[in-house]
Amino acid sequence: MESHSDEPLLDKAFLALADPARRRIIARLSRGPATVNELAEPFEISKQAISKHIQVLEQAQLVTRSRDAQRRPVHLNPARLEALTAWIGQYRLVREEQFRGLDAVLNAQAAAKGGPQAKDPS
Repeated sequence: MESHSDEPLLDKAFLALADPARRRIIARLSRGPATVNELAEPFEISKQAISKHIQVLEQAQLVTRSRDAQRRPVHLNPARLEALTAWIGQYRLVREEQFRGLDAVLNAQAAAKGGPQAKDPS
């Protein structure tokens, strides 16, 4: 589970992913590194605007940049995405356990009334 000290970074990551253009950049980077020019190709916005989107993603630690001679490719940071997935997953597991408990209560009530029992989801 994330600590309270991780919350600002978590906030930045979710805020960064709230923008559809940044999500498209992340999707593109999931196929491999790309330059700003390559990332800007499918968009009808300036390269400067794409650079600003990349900066937001960098501040959220979702992407990194490296230097390759004259090129400065942008790379996806899969570890950060995995951390977000883990954070979401912990809450999903809690909810699933609550739903399993609710299913058990409803099945017990249906059995007590002699009605049809719900199928076991497993």
